[in-house]
Amino acid sequence: MNSMYLICPPNPSDLLVKMIQGATKSYDVVTINNKNDLPDLRNKRILFALELGDVGYNVDMYNVISSLWHRGKDALSGSTGAVITHSNNELFTKSGAQDIVFHANKLGCRFPGRPIVEATGSLRNLLTMQKTMKGSLEDICIKLCEKLSKVLMSDTPTPVEDPNILVLHSSNRKTSNTLNLWDMVRKHLDTEKIEEINITNGTVKDCIGCPYKTCKHYGNQTSCFYGGIIVEEVYPAVLKSDAIIWICPNYNDGLSANIAAIINRLTALFRKTKFYNKSIFGIIVSGNSGSDALARQLISALNMNKTFRLPPYFSLTATANDKGAIFDVPDIEKKAKIFAKNISKEIKA
Repeated sequence: MNSMYLICPPNPSDLLVKMIQGATKSYDVVTINNKNDLPDLRNKRILFALELGDVGYNVDMYNVISSLWHRGKDALSGSTGAVITHSNNELFTKSGAQDIVFHANKLGCRFPGRPIVEATGSLRNLLTMQKTMKGSLEDICIKLCEKLSKVLMSDTPTPVEDPNILVLHSSNRKTSNTLNLWDMVRKHLDTEKIEEINITNGTVKDCIGCPYKTCKHYGNQTSCFYGGIIVEEVYPAVLKSDAIIWICPNYNDGLSANIAAIINRLTALFRKTKFYNKSIFGIIVSGNSGSDALARQLISALNMNKTFRLPPYFSLTATANDKGAIFDVPDIEKKAKIFAKNISKEIKA
């Protein structure tokens, strides 16, 4: 059996210790407490145990991440990761986990769908889970850690011979640097089964947050209250896809309204179908800065929430402001080619 590599800085809380015990009790564990203990972490199963202080930091964990970063972009290549995290207040568990997943992914680590267990100070983040799981909130938290560790230790991607790739965007091809970058990527993909859907302004309404039963009712019919292009084109294409590439220009340091609406409207489909066997990739262009902020949004909304797989190096980012400026980005064609090869490597048998 493969060993689990536990990265856990000193002085975890009593609850995080219980979470770790739940996650590790069935496995041989190699524990890493600080940056000086770091072994070769390529091709490993890695559990990050993150205790957050009052202001949401764990300096020792970030020293570990920093040390890995300086080893180079393949420091975690071939590895699979998961995160368990505890805060003594109601904040920071999500953003702390996002940060670890983002950095580890840039170093070559993949993450299965739903790769985190969070414990906020009150554990009220688990009240929804308590509607379907028996036990106290603490019991449920520990059970979720046990379940996550099984996924971490067993998860294996299954490439397919002729994968279907779905590309979602809401940009104008005449002016969009982000679409120009996608075009560079596309010409290096060795598959013909690529479907592009352009969600143009005014064609999609955002989710209004229907009651659970209403959302479930429509979801069971592979539909949604609002219908339209999301139900008629996007839902069937998502179900058919093996990977989805999200084309994301930076709008005020966030995803565009239409892209955000697509993600929100996937909730009804998610009620019926989980997405563990589908990978996501992101192509992100910012006019000035902030591409990492959008990458974290995609990680949180699609990998942590909606169960999509996060392959290593899932995002391609660039900075380009004026029309056509993407073509002046140093080595951008080379980067696009490498990104395309990574997509093929991850999803194609």
